[in-house]
Amino acid sequence: MKYSIGYQLPDGYDSTYSLCCDYREHISDVYFSWANERGGRMPLCSDDEESAEETGAFQLEELREIRKLGISLTLLFNANCYGEDANSTKLAQKYVDLCEYLKKEADISSVTTTSPFIAKNLKKAFGKDIIIKASVNMRIGTPHAIDQLSEYFDGFYMAKELNRDLCAIKAMKEYCESCGKTLHILANSGCLSFCAFQTYHDNLVAHHRYMQKSDERFPSPCWEYLHGLDENEALAKIIASNWIRPEDVKNYEPYFDEMKLATRMHSSPRRVISAYARGRFSGNLLDLFEPSYSTLFCGTVLDNRLVPEDFFENTNGCGKKCHTCAYCKNVVKKIKCKY
Repeated sequence: MKYSIGYQLPDGYDSTYSLCCDYREHISDVYFSWANERGGRMPLCSDDEESAEETGAFQLEELREIRKLGISLTLLFNANCYGEDANSTKLAQKYVDLCEYLKKEADISSVTTTSPFIAKNLKKAFGKDIIIKASVNMRIGTPHAIDQLSEYFDGFYMAKELNRDLCAIKAMKEYCESCGKTLHILANSGCLSFCAFQTYHDNLVAHHRYMQKSDERFPSPCWEYLHGLDENEALAKIIASNWIRPEDVKNYEPYFDEMKLATRMHSSPRRVISAYARGRFSGNLLDLFEPSYSTLFCGTVLDNRLVPEDFFENTNGCGKKCHTCAYCKNVVKKIKCKY
């Protein structure tokens, strides 16, 4: 399995370029948002013109070096909302121009977006020269949804809720192949299954720069919900979510050549990439996801080494009938440790 990893600006300890060098045989793609553009995560820099130009210049230099390693580049336009410009000629032309620039300067090969409007305009401008993929945040989970969007997109990240249902994945894969499309998957999202807060949270992120600061104590709305539960119950909700263990990646190889790893905002992307590259992880499961839940459950570890051998078998295609099943609750009891 190859992996698509998220771009972070370098810090004093590591960089995306260094990760690509060290795990070159495992990394096939780097996805990135551009400088101060709004997206599915916080922008890389502030909104002022000087900061955007400086960040963009530095980012471009590193992306060029990554491309020289033979690793493809994917540009993200995956905000949940683009405000009053969402359906405007102004927005369309802005992103066509940015794609032209980055195609020329960094040889980007694809764009992932949440916006059918952006996808339609990029497809019109670039045809087959740039591959257009539908973001995982569009929650595409059926062949019917793919059919609705097939005019605009070449590939589809499927809804995270399908990650543990190989029968559904097989059906989606076969449908994509029948209509000349590709299917893609995100491996380590920390989002809860069918999270009722996702659309609201995605909108908060898209508008973060323009909002007044609040006194909210949690970084995302679902954390407040989890914090209000008994700890074991909250941890069972996380265990029952959508993430895929590095040890279970082999089960997905008949359907995917590449998995996307959520690392754009992760505090230790090297830890995540190393785990999936090796196909095993000996640490705290709470550190493997983005977002990481370690700070929400301080003093608690879910030891991946203790996960039962039948975990994949029991969670694949289980139907998410958690209200009548205690399997994930029992897993928590087996792997939870205190320090």
